[in-house]
Amino acid sequence: MRSRYSAFVVGDAGYLLRTWHPRTRPAELHLDPAVEWLSLQVLEATGDEVEFIARYRGPGGRGFQRERSRFVERAGRWFYLDGTTS
Repeated sequence: MRSRYSAFVVGDAGYLLRTWHPRTRPAELHLDPAVEWLSLQVLEATGDEVEFIARYRGPGGRGFQRERSRFVERAGRWFYLDGTTS
């Protein structure tokens, strides 16, 4: 989870795609360079789920994304499967 957040911070779409489960991974990913990610707060991590709040600043001002993400382990590596936002 933290490595994927770091990839958003530095704009590394390739890393995000490589750590996305093939079943749910999009064909391509375009990150908005106008969005500056400010902080990550992990609220809960249980088994294969992580709930977090990521704060950002963009053209419309400050905001946050709250999500419960699901991950799948394959061959000793974790892959992002999907998430629900609230």
